[in-house]
Amino acid sequence: MPKLIYLGVLRIPTEKAHGLQIMQNCEAFANAGYDVELWAARRLNTPEMRQIEDAFTFYGVEHNFRLKRLPLLDLMPLARGNLKIERFFFYIQIITYIVSMLLVMLFTKADVYYSRDENILVALSLIKPRQKLAYEPHTIRPSKWGRRLQIQAANRSGAIIPITGKLRDDLASDGVDFNKMMVAHDGVRASRFANLPDRNAARQQVGWPADAYIVGYMGQLKTMNMDKGTGLLVKAMARIPDGYVAIVGGPSEAAEKLRQTWIGLGQPEDHFLYSGQVTPDDVPLYLRAFDVGVLPLPWTPHFAYYTSALKLFEYMAAGCTVVASDLPSAQEVLQHDQTALLFKHEDVESLTLALLRLHDDLRLRDTLSDYAYTTVMAHYTWDARAQAIRQHIEAQQGKTIGKGPTA
Repeated sequence: MPKLIYLGVLRIPTEKAHGLQIMQNCEAFANAGYDVELWAARRLNTPEMRQIEDAFTFYGVEHNFRLKRLPLLDLMPLARGNLKIERFFFYIQIITYIVSMLLVMLFTKADVYYSRDENILVALSLIKPRQKLAYEPHTIRPSKWGRRLQIQAANRSGAIIPITGKLRDDLASDGVDFNKMMVAHDGVRASRFANLPDRNAARQQVGWPADAYIVGYMGQLKTMNMDKGTGLLVKAMARIPDGYVAIVGGPSEAAEKLRQTWIGLGQPEDHFLYSGQVTPDDVPLYLRAFDVGVLPLPWTPHFAYYTSALKLFEYMAAGCTVVASDLPSAQEVLQHDQTALLFKHEDVESLTLALLRLHDDLRLRDTLSDYAYTTVMAHYTWDARAQAIRQHIEAQQGKTIGKGPTA
């Protein structure tokens, strides 16, 4: 069986979406026939995450791959929220992780070395065959140095798996071989969304009103200190008769600001439903309780071109109707009036009209959600993605992985 090592300077478990994405992808790679190891980092975790005894159970994935944690120097708690110091300490984490990784790699062989991190792959290219490196970029680095490093990682990797078409095109414009790249959007673990209760039963389980029009958002309220548009959602919902806003995620301080905005707009306090951060296992149930799931991202280069939001695919899989900003990254997946309603980004009037339309038209809600569910299960599951990635890697290597010597 060919061996794949997935590498990342990440905490496992983590409250952030990338942890779920990586754990589910490792499970899917194992289902695709790889012998998989995930090499995470031995970092100080949050108090909440330290309470979790088993990461596999927390993420709801099979124990079909191995999890290792490499030692590094973790000074992040000393930063106390200072962004400049945090950035410096983050570089220390990366450097010390890479040192640990290289030492262990001297005594380790695999068929594929897979990472989202260009720093790791550039370092690995010094000691491992480059055709065995697989790079999954999730953004274009904004700094000149970061962009140069990213291009080096791409050029030194045997296969490249960008998560959006625009990301692929931008890398190609920087001279990266187009033929080495295969776009693979994010997706869902289909079994997480099997056998969900109906909407009323889901609401009864989470304690939400059965007959309400509930429009929700799931996930972190900020990414890389960038707002994700939830304030726009609150303002739009304040214009919907008897509407309820549901926030599933955090952090709680940001959610409290949204609640105060809601109340300040003259809305009933009990129409703001806040669940906090829920376990990955509970996410499908909460999404099932939504009438509408909203992805209200503003226009930034990251959101517009390089985001493949997990929540989008999970909205589709949970059977709630999707409303999303009309960003190019969303339009790679969604079709207006077929799988979702798209609204003009950062335009409260446009979002309000979409939400009013769904408020008044139950048949449209059902039609959109049914088509979205069919689409996500046909084209955007982790298992299908992993199979496609394996085929791409093997095609780029020009042989069947697993035969012959490995290094």
